[in-house]
Amino acid sequence: MPACSSSPIPGALGQLADAETASPSELPGLLTCLAAVPDPRRRKGRRHPLAFVLAVAACAVLAGAKSLAAIAEWAADAPPGLLSRLGAPCRDPRHGPLAPAEATVRRTLQRIDGDALDAAVGTWLTWRASATAGQATNGDRPRPSMAVDGKTVRGAHRPDGTQVHLLAAMTGTGLVTAQREIDGKTNEITAFQPLLAGLGLDDAVVTFDALHSQTDHAHFLVEDCHAHYIALIKGNHPTLHRWLKALPWRDVPLGDKTQATAHGRDEIRRLKTAPPPASRSRTRHRPCRSCDAAGSSPPARSPSNASTASPT
Repeated sequence: MPACSSSPIPGALGQLADAETASPSELPGLLTCLAAVPDPRRRKGRRHPLAFVLAVAACAVLAGAKSLAAIAEWAADAPPGLLSRLGAPCRDPRHGPLAPAEATVRRTLQRIDGDALDAAVGTWLTWRASATAGQATNGDRPRPSMAVDGKTVRGAHRPDGTQVHLLAAMTGTGLVTAQREIDGKTNEITAFQPLLAGLGLDDAVVTFDALHSQTDHAHFLVEDCHAHYIALIKGNHPTLHRWLKALPWRDVPLGDKTQATAHGRDEIRRLKTAPPPASRSRTRHRPCRSCDAAGSSPPARSPSNASTASPT
């Protein structure tokens, strides 16, 4: 979808703002990912390849640019050698490669397919994170984690005046590897699986809020992604919530306790782990491998090898 004109830069490029400084050896991988984004422009009159304009914008954001004007200024000041490496056309050898003008950058980024650009940038960031993690030894390598949450973007509005709502996937290190714009919170459920598909979640732990504690999501994570998950159970699953709440938590040893102030209130969190009762596990549910703060029964029909649930 077109980028919102009220946003200083497209959300997908904003993911790069918090990324670590890229090395020259990582540039070919970024260019390959950006080349997969479809070009919304007409063939006639194109002066710059789309991958080149996107690469310039990405490098400018990595260098600190926070607006479309700043991206164009960075491009104008970039040395010819760098522009050539990014794929700049060179129609006149006397003048060298040409940087895109601000109007070109603005029109291109406003018309680009936001989901496709998100996917391209997220693919590159995921590759970088995987390469970094692979440098550690197996004994030192922690199990990767991914948190899924939806937020309304402050200050960003569509042409009809409605606010922009994004569903994003963030790694345990705070890196947003994928995000999708949705019509509203009620549509987060349908965007969950497309968001995570192709992220390489093998053996990762995925966390999400109670809205996404769905049976289909559990099967998708375990059977398709080969991942683990921690499901938060609230009133949207009343039967499972009552069953979990009725477990003998007073008899379960306390694993951990934290106390903090957040959102204007004191929060006390207690961590207890309990296996599902034998009578419950003899039904169509099999015991789960791990459990969290307040219970351990998977949502209905949930596979057993990676499920976790807790009532709140």
